[in-house]
Amino acid sequence: MRDTYDVIVIGGGAAGLSAALILGRSRRSVLVVDAGEPRNAPAAGVHNYLGQEATPPRDLTRTGRDEVARYGVDVMAGRLVATSATPVPDGDPVGFTATLDSGEQVHARRVVVASGAVDVLPDVPGLAEQWGRGVVHCPFCHGWEIRDRRIGVLVTTPFGAHQALLWRALSEHVTVFATEPGLVDDTARAGFDARGIKVIDGAVARVLSTDGVLTGVALGDGAVVDLDALAAASTAEARVDGLEGIGLVAEDFRMGDFRVAGAVTVDPTGQTSVRGVWAAGNVASPMATVIASAAAGTQAGAAVHGDLVQADLAAALARSGVSAYSTR
Repeated sequence: MRDTYDVIVIGGGAAGLSAALILGRSRRSVLVVDAGEPRNAPAAGVHNYLGQEATPPRDLTRTGRDEVARYGVDVMAGRLVATSATPVPDGDPVGFTATLDSGEQVHARRVVVASGAVDVLPDVPGLAEQWGRGVVHCPFCHGWEIRDRRIGVLVTTPFGAHQALLWRALSEHVTVFATEPGLVDDTARAGFDARGIKVIDGAVARVLSTDGVLTGVALGDGAVVDLDALAAASTAEARVDGLEGIGLVAEDFRMGDFRVAGAVTVDPTGQTSVRGVWAAGNVASPMATVIASAAAGTQAGAAVHGDLVQADLAAALARSGVSAYSTR
C-alpha cells in the first residue's frame, strides 16, 4: 500500500469493486478500503445477476477482489473515520486525505463512496435474528425460494399493500399483518379479498423460530400464526460515517411524502455535490440490486477516469504556459 493514489474507493462490494475494476484497467492507481460489512451478508445467494445467479455474496466479492488485483488495485480491510479536502501536490486543485481506523492516512485525487447502507428493521422481537433468511424484504431477491409457501407480510409503510400483491404472485398462501390503522385502506382490502389474501389487524408481538428456522409470529393477543417466511420492509440508511469533513451527507429519500431511506444524492454519472467525489450502489440508490450497484460503480469509475483525464490535461497545459480551463 502506498500513501497516495489517484482514487480511493470506500467500500468493497459490487459497486466499489466495479468502480475499481474499470479504473484499474484505465491504469489508475486505486485503493479500495472495505469494512467487511456487506448489506447482503445474511443472504445465501445473489439473484438476478446474469452469469452469477445464486452465487454466495462473499464468493462474488472474493472473485471481484481477484479480478481487480490483476490490474494493480490495492484492497485493504479498514474503516474510514475522517476525510478532509487536501489537494495532492501534482497541479490538480482537487484532492483528499482519508484517515482510517488504523490511524493510517491516505491521499487521493478523487473519491468513490461505495460504502452501502445499513437496514434499520421494524422493532419486533425475533425479527432481526431472521433477517435475510426467514425474514425477507424483496420479492425479486427472495421470492422464488419461498414460492408456494406460507408467507406473512408485515405492513409498516404505505407501500405494504403493493408489496403484499407482489408476494401473492409467488404464493397463494399470503397473510397480511396490518400493524397500524390506515396502512391498509378499503380499496386495498377489496383487492386482498379478490386475491385471496387474509388480513389480520394489530401488532405482531414476536417472530417465532425453532432451531434457527422461522416458524411463525405471535400476535398481541397471544395467538400464533404459522408461517414459512415473513416479508418486512426496512429503512436503508446510507453509510456516510467519516465523510462529514468534506461535506458529504445523506439526505431523505422519499416516495411521495413518505421517507423510505437516507441516501447520498448523485447525478446520472454518480457525481455528488462535493467536487471530486462520486457515489455508487446502495449508498446512493437504496433499492438497487447487486447487479444495478455493480453497473453504477462502473459508471462512476468511468466518470472519475474522465475527470482525471481532463485534470491531467489542465495540469499539462499549465506547465506549458497555456491557461488551464475548468474540468467540471
